[in-house]
Amino acid sequence: MNGNDAKEWVEGGERGNEDAISHGRRPYNNGVLPPKEDAESEKQPTAGNTRPKVPPPPNGGYGWVITICSALINGHTWGLNSSYGVFLAHYLANDTFPGATPLEYAFVGSLSISCALLISPIATTTTRFFGTHVTLFTGVILEAVSLIGASFAKTIWQLFLSQGICFGLGMGFLFIGSVPIVPQWFTTKRSLASGIATCGSGIGGLVYSLAAGAMIRTIGLAWAFRVLGILAFAVNSICSALMRDRNKIIGSSQLAFDTNILKRLEYLLLGGWGWFSMLAYVVLIFSLANYANEVGLTDSQAATISALFNFGQALGRPIIGYWSDSVGRINMSMGTTFAGGIFALVIWVFAKSYGVLIFYAIIGGTVAGTFWCTIAPVTAEIVGLRHVPSGLNLMWLTIALPCTFSEPIALEIVDGTGSYLGTQLFTGFMYIAGALCLVFLRGWKIGELEELAKMKEEDPEELDAVEAESPERALKAGRVTMYKHIWKWRKV
Repeated sequence: MNGNDAKEWVEGGERGNEDAISHGRRPYNNGVLPPKEDAESEKQPTAGNTRPKVPPPPNGGYGWVITICSALINGHTWGLNSSYGVFLAHYLANDTFPGATPLEYAFVGSLSISCALLISPIATTTTRFFGTHVTLFTGVILEAVSLIGASFAKTIWQLFLSQGICFGLGMGFLFIGSVPIVPQWFTTKRSLASGIATCGSGIGGLVYSLAAGAMIRTIGLAWAFRVLGILAFAVNSICSALMRDRNKIIGSSQLAFDTNILKRLEYLLLGGWGWFSMLAYVVLIFSLANYANEVGLTDSQAATISALFNFGQALGRPIIGYWSDSVGRINMSMGTTFAGGIFALVIWVFAKSYGVLIFYAIIGGTVAGTFWCTIAPVTAEIVGLRHVPSGLNLMWLTIALPCTFSEPIALEIVDGTGSYLGTQLFTGFMYIAGALCLVFLRGWKIGELEELAKMKEEDPEELDAVEAESPERALKAGRVTMYKHIWKWRKV
């Protein structure tokens, strides 16, 4: 090294020290620059610190405002949609749209659900590029336009476009925009908050099933649609304005699709639960009122049955959410989904009177909507909090098909057999099939947590695989040991 080189080396070290001090770092000893690899290592995150530490959710506070707003949005989207059972019974009894078949009427309600689910990639993309509020207010406008437009419908295809497709798109933007937000605000109370939020659909279904039936009888079908459209616009607008997400804080991916999730066996089991649950659930929300008419009850009594089913959902969802945090989200989902199948097979099959139908509507309703109550926190358990938007998007697409064809299948079974028995058996066994998917998913989760505990040398009961995503080794261990842990009790 010549004199000039030495001078540059020392002066460079001094400049490095000045720069280090100005940035709050410790200067290098004797003005000597570190080796290149050391300097590079300072810039690079270590293997155990690949991402900045995410601040913990508030687990309350403004999160409760978010929860109430989400509940009201659910009430004025899914709750309103649940009242379609009353509209369906009215259409079938009065031949409202001449020439329309029962199958076509069934597809109107199914289309609203499937469109809400199929729009999920677009809704997630608008959230990613334009923010949550743009997504939510797009839904507000579409839903209001759909209900007002349905009031002027004269043919079945106009009803398809308004109450079916347009309402479904509006519901989808509101639902997809709001559903990932509640879990972002909670840790230990995540399932309780999700249960409260989703119970809004049950309360909305209760209120609007009774209100829709009463308005159709008193002010007519057209004005019933208009009143519902005005109410939905007002409530959804206020709630959308109050919603706040934590996407930037938690580093939420907000990808419409992460197809790598589909390669994971545990996610396929989650999808199986959603698929089978929706084949059963959609039959119940749309068919109970018509079934009541079939066994000789009046339109008013049929509307009451539909309303009480939604009352059961409003009653059951917060309870399911509360106990999910205590006994485990997958455990609770598995048990209540299985109960939904048993109630359909043991009670609904034999419900021929008004009193027994009331009993079934309430008790069956408490567990019928388990999927909607727990899907967000259970998805977080499976894919990790950062990937919840992508995981939910893929789930909505997964269940779009059964949601579209469930009610048409049910009515075709009725038309083909002349009774509701086949439809009732179909409903019960679909719930049981969904519960079996969760049995295996539960085994996977126990295996994953036990392997993660070995790797971290911690108590499995203290681990949270939602906040800290599990490495691939733990995920694979869960798949390998899945069958071994089916009968093992653990809070998962």
